Amino acid sequence: MQLFDTYYKEIYNLLEYDDYPNLLKRIIDLTLDTEDLVYYKKAADLLDWLELNQNNIDEINVRFKVILEDLYNVLSKKEIKKRKYLLEVNELVKGYPNSAFALGPISFTISEGEIIGLVGENGNGKTTLLRSLCGELAITGGSVKYIFERENSYDLRTKLIYIPQRTKDWHGSLLSNLQFTASSYGILGEENEHLVQLVIARMGLRGYRHLNWKSLSSGYKMRFELARMLLRKPHLLLIDEPLANLDILAQQVVLDDFRNIAKSLFRPLGVVLSSQQLYEVEKTSDRVIFLKQGKPQSVTNTGSDASLHMEDDAELIIEFESDWGQEPIREALTSIGLLNLQLKGGTYIAIFPSVVSQEQFLQLIIDKHISLTYFRNISNSTRRFFL
Repeated sequence: MQLFDTYYKEIYNLLEYDDYPNLLKRIIDLTLDTEDLVYYKKAADLLDWLELNQNNIDEINVRFKVILEDLYNVLSKKEIKKRKYLLEVNELVKGYPNSAFALGPISFTISEGEIIGLVGENGNGKTTLLRSLCGELAITGGSVKYIFERENSYDLRTKLIYIPQRTKDWHGSLLSNLQFTASSYGILGEENEHLVQLVIARMGLRGYRHLNWKSLSSGYKMRFELARMLLRKPHLLLIDEPLANLDILAQQVVLDDFRNIAKSLFRPLGVVLSSQQLYEVEKTSDRVIFLKQGKPQSVTNTGSDASLHMEDDAELIIEFESDWGQEPIREALTSIGLLNLQLKGGTYIAIFPSVVSQEQFLQLIIDKHISLTYFRNISNSTRRFFL
């Protein structure tokens, strides 16, 4: 009960902040959590009303409060189940005949509600790992164990969904395709109509629901795939480069969607996503695996679990930008033990002994009146592997 109250309060506070777009998404999340047609109808009616009354702020507040209270009353009584492990990967290896490249060995687990970020430069095995996890590629060593109920290989691909970077085209409207997807999984009649409308709105597709494949940008095609995924109600999502072709704002919105959907109290989802957008993925993921030439870098194995691990005595590494030249910067930073200074594409990388703190660096910047236009501590970031 306390866990749900905290979760609910975070959502309710969006109303206090007048953050209506995010609040509407979270209301849809709560509605989907009920798994009840009665509440699907209420939320769908709200969507229809909002479409015609976008400027009636006072009435919008009233209606949001009413539906939030309804959702609280039903969900506060619903059981929150303990998170379960979904996948166990043990010493996985994928090699190719007559090729020097091989993925692995790599080991890790993922549980419900967990997001694992998979990062690395192109050609280092991210897509190979995802395709190996879903069974599209036969592994040459180790094992992949699915820890959830399934009847057959078809049922496995329902509960474990892989979305590649380039998806197949489809015919007809976005709406009709999602209605067909829902019906394929036994969602019929009124439930099909209302559930599809909710999922379309959840993924920001309501204004595009009557368009066809050719009329959508690549970003919205990816959103369509996520909407279709939600209708299939999987346990585990593997998605390759979902941030490709998205602008910075759209990337943040999509990553927020991943986080909120994956961490539902009642429908938690395990997510493994690959991307070259290093910082954005690190902010969203619970764990990050960095692949270089097919090998996980600085990975600590605890049983079958693997995650990025930085040594306790690792250096302080600061990435920053300044209009000062390299020599004045080097001279100033030497006073606090600078070990190395690199300049990459206009960005400085300063490396200090572990005894130097971030606060000492910033104090020096203030004392020396060094102008900074950008600053980030990357000591515990996979960014350090690119240095």
